[in-house]
Order: sequence, then structure tokens, then C-alpha cells
Amino acid sequence: MLRRDLIAGAAAAAALPRSTIAQGSAARVLKFVPQANLTSLDPIWTTANVTRNHAWMVYDVLYAMDQQFRPQPQMAAGHVLEQDGRLCTITLRDGLRFHDGEPVRGVDCVVSLERWMKRSSMGQKLAGVLEEIAAPDDRTIRLRLRRPFPRLFEALATPANPAAFIVPARLARTDAFQQIREVVGSGPFRFLPREYNSGSFIAYERNPDYRPVERGEPSLLAGPKTAHFDRVEWHIIVDAATAAGALQTGEIDWYEQPPPEIQQLLRRNRQISVEPIDRLKNPALLRFNHLHPPFNDKRMRQALLPAINQVDFMQAIVGTDPALYETMGIFTPGTPLVTEAGMEVLTGPRSIDRAKAMLKEAGYDNQLIRLIGPTDILAPAALTQVAGDMFRRLGVNLDFVLTDWGSVVQRRASREPLDRGGWSVFLTASASFEYADPANNFPLRGNGTNGWFGWPTVPKLEELRDAWFDAPDLEAQRHIAREIQVTALDELPYIPVGAYTSMTSLRRNLQGRVPGFALFWNLRRA
Repeated sequence: MLRRDLIAGAAAAAALPRSTIAQGSAARVLKFVPQANLTSLDPIWTTANVTRNHAWMVYDVLYAMDQQFRPQPQMAAGHVLEQDGRLCTITLRDGLRFHDGEPVRGVDCVVSLERWMKRSSMGQKLAGVLEEIAAPDDRTIRLRLRRPFPRLFEALATPANPAAFIVPARLARTDAFQQIREVVGSGPFRFLPREYNSGSFIAYERNPDYRPVERGEPSLLAGPKTAHFDRVEWHIIVDAATAAGALQTGEIDWYEQPPPEIQQLLRRNRQISVEPIDRLKNPALLRFNHLHPPFNDKRMRQALLPAINQVDFMQAIVGTDPALYETMGIFTPGTPLVTEAGMEVLTGPRSIDRAKAMLKEAGYDNQLIRLIGPTDILAPAALTQVAGDMFRRLGVNLDFVLTDWGSVVQRRASREPLDRGGWSVFLTASASFEYADPANNFPLRGNGTNGWFGWPTVPKLEELRDAWFDAPDLEAQRHIAREIQVTALDELPYIPVGAYTSMTSLRRNLQGRVPGFALFWNLRRA
């Protein structure tokens, strides 16, 4: 980006109307530029991270995961395990209320968990051992299991999309494959629907009835969630230079995902901090549609492997500094299950010519391949451009469809064939904890149409996942994780394209940011 473009962007920010970015932010108002537009408000229906960030503002969960991946009580006051772990009774904390003024009741939790279990990778595992879930009274939830499930509270506290958010029963009764349009939670902030303008502006206000847990320290999604701002505004600014200019002048406080060239500019400003948003790196992937040709054929998926250069994908996001990215297999770098098993398909010699030959051997005959991707969100946009260049060099019949991220989120849910608007491939990235193990790695599932967009059917992956849950210790889990990776890099529910450090930028007068992703509790102005 040229210097004159950055100057022009700063000038554009200064010229924005007051209805878009008010001049001189009030001390009790936080102004934020999110990674993308918020088009879906339902965090169970979609796994889009921008919807996840929205959801953690307005919803709460029974248990939440801390930075050490330990489940901690959140809406729950506590629990009792009986019958060798097959009966769990959870008691709610006193005084929990939804944003519409209604108390949080046991039935709300039961119906919310039932909906979540239909879409969540961990929830589906829990559902498989669950005999009954009921609410004996307004403050109690009872789970009766067919057999002990040692990861029960890890499941209820999963940080991976979708989390087990609690909503009123009247909303939770919505089909899990249909979107909830009304936002009513019990979390630290309230969504303001009258101010919601998709593509432009989203607003939240502090929930005066929210009661943080009384013990512990803020740690990822656990601990006290204290809202220090009366109001949080999300300003959708697609142009990076404009967002950077607004951050430099103090018209916004936090820019979630500045691109690398903008980061260099912001680092020269002593009033701005540019820092990793998470302690671990974010995995990225190329996802196939397994329902329709050509990638319903495993040989077609495998043919792309020699063409995948993870360094190219990662440098498109973060630049050339090798400290900011790593090559990876199935599991997040720096986590216990990382293995080199089967990695030769990604780390051996890279060759477009070899990939072309493998496509021909697999029977590729100029079938249409539709690559869908966004232009308005940093990581998926950069990944998609690299993939588009790769497909062009492979000489395939490519339909390269670029839209906004919200449209991609809607379109990737379609199971229609290509002649009815379907898709073949998309690329995205996830939070570090989502790929740390088989429990939370939702794209790794092989459960067909009950799984995540792409819908691979791989019975062996499901069998190995079940065995991993039953493994008695870490060494046994690592042994199974090696088998999982070898199987996944053969069957290819997706192709890993690397892991990167996601950087965020905010005014230095903001203190107390909780690492992980865009979290708004504990954050305060100095």
C-alpha cells in the first residue's frame, strides 16, 4: 500500500460523518472495528468467528474454559456427580436473568443444550452417551448418562464453535438448522436491535443485571466478566487505511485485524499497541465439498496435495516474518497432540506439474470447480487469493466467486450442486483451541450431513475419535492422534494450509484485554 493511500485513508476517516464514528470517544464508550460484517446473529447456526465474538458479549454458558483448558463454573453454582458419574445435577447461580427481564430457568438450559448438541462436535459426542436431560425445577439441570463421560464439563465448557450458549426456551426451540433472529441472552452486554445495521453498525450496552462470578481471575472465557464500558459500538469499516486512520486519530479504540502493511504503520504510533490476539497460532484450512463432484472423489482431493505450499498461504496473511507462521498438520502447533505422522504429503517437494498429473490420473475432465471466498476479512480473503492462483496454475475450469464474508457464511451452508448455486471449495481460519484435539476440531469430523459445512463421511475418523475419548492417558491419546492425522491426510476432510499469529491493534489507554480473541469484559480505559 502506498504512503499516499494511507494518508488518504486517514483523511477519509477524519471526514466520516458523526453517525458513523463520533468525534472524541466518550470514556464509557468503546469503539471497535471487527474482522468482518456481522450478518448472522445465531452462534449455533454458524461457526463464523465474528458471530462467535458477538455471542460471547450477549450470552453466557453453564461452564467456561480458562486459558489452561480447564472448565470452570459460570452460570452454574456447582454440581453433584452420583452413580459413578452417570448422574450429574447442576445448580444454577442465584439471580440470573435474561435481557428481557425473565429469570433463567432450568428448562431454558435444557432446551438450549438440546439445540446445541445437534450442531456442536462436542455436543454430538455428549448426546451419544446421554440418556436423559431434564429440569426438575427452575434452578436445577439433571443429566443422566448411559455410561460415565469424563469430559462432560469440558463439553459444556467447550470454547470451540458453537459453544453451549443458554437462551430462553422459547428461542431455543428453533430448529438447530434454522437461524434465530432475536438476540436475548443473559451475558454482560445487551444487543441493541434497533441500532443494528448490517454492513455498517452494531451496538451493545452494559447489562446492569449481570452478576459476574465472585471468584477467580479473568482467563479466556472463565472467571469474572466485568463490563467497564456502558456501551460498545462495532463500526464496519472495510477499507484498512480508513480503519487505521480512525485508530490513529482516536476515533476508534480497537481494530481487530489490521493487515501486515497497516501493522507496520500503526507500530510507529506510540499511542497504539500492535500485539498477538492469542498466545497460540490460528490454524487455517482449505475445505472441500464432499457431496458433489469433483471433490466427492478422494483421488481428486489428494491430487491437490503436491500443489499446496503452506508458506505461500501464511505469507499472504502475515508477511514474510517466519516467526509469525508455522506449517502444521491436523493439530494446533504448540499443543500436546502435534505429530509428524503422515506429514510427508505436505512437507515433501511441491509440484504443480505433479498435481496436474494426479488430477488427470483421477479422471479430471474439465469439470467446474467453484471457489468461494470473501474480500472483506483479512485471513480468509488472503487464503482465497492464494488458492485461486493455485487453481489457475493447475489449469482447471475455475469459477472464482468473491463476495463479502457474510455472503460466504450463508452460501457455504448450501448443499445444492454447482448448477444450483453450490460450491466446491472455501478457505477459512479458526481460533487456536479449536484444533487442539479431536474433541473440538469440528472440520475433522467424518459424520456426513450431521457435520460441518463440506459434510465428509469418513467412518474411520469417527471410530478413531471415539477411541480417543476413551483413551486412559495422554500417551494413549497421542498414539490415537497419530492415527487420526494419518487417516485425515489420506481421506482429506480438509487440507491444512498453515497456522499464523493473528495480530490486533488497540489504543494504549485500553488495559486488561483478555487474550484469546475479541473479548470485551475486563477491558477498561486507563
